[in-house]
Amino acid sequence: MGKYDALKLENQLCFPLYAVSKEIVKRYKPFLDRLDLTYTQYITMMVLWEHRQMNVKELGGHLYLDSGTLTPVLKKLEQKGWIERTRARDDERVLIVTLTEEGNQLKEKALDIPSQIGACVRLDQEQAHQLYQILYRILGDMEKKAD
Repeated sequence: MGKYDALKLENQLCFPLYAVSKEIVKRYKPFLDRLDLTYTQYITMMVLWEHRQMNVKELGGHLYLDSGTLTPVLKKLEQKGWIERTRARDDERVLIVTLTEEGNQLKEKALDIPSQIGACVRLDQEQAHQLYQILYRILGDMEKKAD
């Protein structure tokens, strides 16, 4: 192995992760355009469809996003009438995000998106499960090192 081999793009794990992520998000675009959602808005709504209400810090934790990135996303979703943002009664510094009924109804329109994206990614169930576990193990390791 040569002195500079570590600097070759083909030897970087981060590059195929980045490229695949970018390509998958690009595949989402036509489906999300129909719902007037960006990818970041979509994953935010997915968390809220599951939990209905949570504070911004918790939401950011689920999405691996900081509040600076999440705030404009939440403002846009609120403008569309899909969420409400309110201050916590016991601590005004805490911002609570709540799914509206209209936001919950959007869930029905998004039901077929996972299967449509799944058709773009040619992995069998076992391969998909293995990849999922590996990626979340990497995320977990990175979180531990950040603490």
